Amino acid sequence: MSSERTGSQTYNVTYSEPLDEEGVAAGVIAIDGAQNIEVVSAEPEFAAASAFAKNTRDVTEFLAALGLSAPLKPLAARVTYQDSCHLLHSQKIREAPRQLLHAIPGLEFVELPFADICCGSAGVYNVTQTHASLDLLAEKMACAKSTGAQIITTANPGCLLQLRAGAQIHQTGQEVLHVIELLDRASRWGG
Repeated sequence: MSSERTGSQTYNVTYSEPLDEEGVAAGVIAIDGAQNIEVVSAEPEFAAASAFAKNTRDVTEFLAALGLSAPLKPLAARVTYQDSCHLLHSQKIREAPRQLLHAIPGLEFVELPFADICCGSAGVYNVTQTHASLDLLAEKMACAKSTGAQIITTANPGCLLQLRAGAQIHQTGQEVLHVIELLDRASRWGG
């Protein structure tokens, strides 16, 4: 069975209702989906998938455009942000995650040096090119430590796992959270 057919079957199972707009927390889905749709767009069964992709936005972009209306508790923490490659380089989204972080009262945001450089996760790069990935991660963790931030945030699950491993390997003592996890923590519902 071809990957296109597998994707089509998965898509047909998971997508049945029309959407006005959909937020996606795992950006890899949006990028991979868009790329796959482009490759197979000549096939008629992918018309619905193409319509879905056009209405799919990263959750940080969606919330930043919508605006936060829920009350947020102050968080006394110094926080930095690692751009995820899919958002910054593929989707050209830089400000949305930062805008959400700046909305949290009491939070001190400090820009991460070289935040636009990959953390070394890069999809499966950390598996296929482990040594190079660990070299990138070591540089990234030195930059993160230099910020004095207690919390490193990002907006991609792969980056999240990579940076959590980096904080443990390099013993930086920094917590690593998805932007949405930190927003949840600041919300009246969060911990």
